[in-house]
Amino acid sequence: MAGNPHFQDIKNLLHHFSKEGKKGLLKVRIIRFVFELKEVSVAQICDAFNLSIPSVTKLIQELTESGWIERKGEGESRGGRKPVLLGLVSSLFYVLCIDISLYETKIALFDNTLQMEAKTSFPFQVSKTRENTDLIKQKADELLAATGIRNQQLIGVSICMPGLVSEQKGESHFYLKDPNSHLSLAHYFESMFSLPTIIQNDVNAAAEGELQRGRAKGIKDALVLMMDWGLGLGIIMDGKVRKGAAGFSGEIGHMPFDYTGELCYCGKQGCLETVASGNALIRLAKEGVRAGQHSTLLELCNGEIDQINPEMITLAANKGDLFAIKLLSQVGSALGKGISTLIQIFNPALIILEGKMAAAEQYLTLPMLQSINTYCMTQIREHTSIAVSELKEEAGLIGCAVEGIEHFLIAERN
Repeated sequence: MAGNPHFQDIKNLLHHFSKEGKKGLLKVRIIRFVFELKEVSVAQICDAFNLSIPSVTKLIQELTESGWIERKGEGESRGGRKPVLLGLVSSLFYVLCIDISLYETKIALFDNTLQMEAKTSFPFQVSKTRENTDLIKQKADELLAATGIRNQQLIGVSICMPGLVSEQKGESHFYLKDPNSHLSLAHYFESMFSLPTIIQNDVNAAAEGELQRGRAKGIKDALVLMMDWGLGLGIIMDGKVRKGAAGFSGEIGHMPFDYTGELCYCGKQGCLETVASGNALIRLAKEGVRAGQHSTLLELCNGEIDQINPEMITLAANKGDLFAIKLLSQVGSALGKGISTLIQIFNPALIILEGKMAAAEQYLTLPMLQSINTYCMTQIREHTSIAVSELKEEAGLIGCAVEGIEHFLIAERN
């Protein structure tokens, strides 16, 4: 899809608004407001910006004539005429979203209405250094070529990745570092793509995705638990994703759990992640199979024990493998104990389970709930429900799109 023919160079078009002075900046603010709410009425815009109906009507007319806004239908009546609902025209511009995980990277293109235009994924083992990152650029170029979308139609690149990520500095504290370069990771990718680039933590991106398009939509207080190779927490409070002072909130995987337990890669001993994560699950499975534990896992991995992964363990459990079921129950019980602490601190209405381990569903959730019932106060627990994400692997990509679009529109407004 080549996109809206009227918007072949989005950066120049937005720059045109700045030439209109305060009026142009107000238009950008209205565009961002419409993007956030998806569909709005003239009355809502008036209330949000403290403007008169004639003023807003004129601005909307100009934005409609220039191809930004269109009529989407009618809203519910509150005693009078049904209000006209306005929304952004689709395919005005695009954002390139990159979700980097430990062993795989996903790339997707979203338009300004959060419609996914195309997606690809490929094996990519993220390392401490920036070697092989040219593969990401190559795959992104291939995706763009397949869609016909040109660089001039892109507003920027939005990246999410695991670990401690400083959005303000555009830097990862764990991965893709280069001590010999003066460029932050965000600026490194910016020079690679020749586009504005932002990076954020993958769980925060997933939480934003759930808030905009997933189970957290319309819920003020929720938690997103990423159960992947490690553990992470996205915190939604008062309808917004809360990232903390430095953007490092939600490192639940490194909460102390067993002071006599395994040594964690972070250098601490007995972190929750050492007993309740994808890596912990795989470690326990490999240890059991090597010790002679009877399991279909040996068949699923074709005798290559080092190749055992969370998907195989879930598949084995679905086949009735008692060893796999016991492993998932053990991990689920430990997770439930950790979640009990979160419930009593945050009092969320909903906890959303994300990541590879979430595919195990009842094999994890049943022991998890039993553990929550054991360790959590009843008066608090009864207000919290737990559900597996419906967005699955797309939550992080959607969150990247939201952050990318909002970041760029804020930059233009300023």
